[in-house]
Amino acid sequence: MCSQVISLSINNVSVAYTDKPVIENIDLDIYAGEIFGLMGLNGAGKTTLIKTVLGLRDQDNGEIMIYGKDKSDANSKEKLAYLPEKFEPPWFLTGMEFMKFSLQLYKRPFKKDDIIEAANKLSLDTDALGRRMNTYSKGMRQKLGLMGTLLTDCSLFILDEPMSGLDPRARALVKKMINEIKHKDRTIFLSSHILADMDEICDRVAVLHNSEIRYVGTPDELKRKTNTDNLEQAYLEFIEDKKLVC
Repeated sequence: MCSQVISLSINNVSVAYTDKPVIENIDLDIYAGEIFGLMGLNGAGKTTLIKTVLGLRDQDNGEIMIYGKDKSDANSKEKLAYLPEKFEPPWFLTGMEFMKFSLQLYKRPFKKDDIIEAANKLSLDTDALGRRMNTYSKGMRQKLGLMGTLLTDCSLFILDEPMSGLDPRARALVKKMINEIKHKDRTIFLSSHILADMDEICDRVAVLHNSEIRYVGTPDELKRKTNTDNLEQAYLEFIEDKKLVC
């Protein structure tokens, strides 16, 4: 069981575009040491919420705290590493140059052996680390992005669709790596449309539907609530049942 230290606290946060609410009165506490999954249909507001946490846009009301400090605080930003859904590294860098650049941003030591070990864990050809990004496939770029994020050794990782572009074997390796880095001082907050993966690795999940958080709890609790066998079925049953989402 994770500790009760709150790594990310989202309190009464709302965001609107041209007076149209995108997210409304969002409340979430994410605890240190857990893997927390955010579920929602396209357009539900997942990306807006993530951008607001990252400080890429301001909320209209409410507050966001990272380990007890406002998201804009420099100490908060140092604790956070982010992998975007559409990860596009600079094409002119080699894989190893990108890793060195990423680690330098977080003032982390560059250890070639650690990078090679991480590449092996994700089945990324280590010879590719000497090649430029424009020779990488989508899956190879995604693996490199995960390495560049997770090796920063930050306390809070925000991963937006981390399994995007990965084949089943690579997804299994990524899930294994995510589980290996999780402990009491690290938290993983992720969004994904691959709900089977979230069912497998997430300690808790949230359902963001019609601009609001409608459910927070374990995947098993949601499956019991909807009398279903897997998280994808549970999610669909939940959002389509007006009695459950009201």
